Amino acid sequence: MKVDKLSVSFDPELGDAVRAAAARSGRGLSGWLADAAAARLRAEALAAFLDYWEAEHGELTAAELARASQELGLPDASKTVPAA
Repeated sequence: MKVDKLSVSFDPELGDAVRAAAARSGRGLSGWLADAAAARLRAEALAAFLDYWEAEHGELTAAELARASQELGLPDASKTVPAA
């Protein structure tokens, strides 16, 4: 498999926490960081999509968020999302 090698720098406390999290997960540091980067990219893509969707259709209502949370089996988002 082709890989893109990168060099990253962290402050010491963050570096220690990242190494510990990778060890707890049973993954290597590179794999753990790749998973974290992929999750961040997905979150940013979702945020961009939601911004676009709300610009076209209006903000999601508390009822819509609650229904989505229920359908996804998540806690009620209307109780965790601050009101606009």
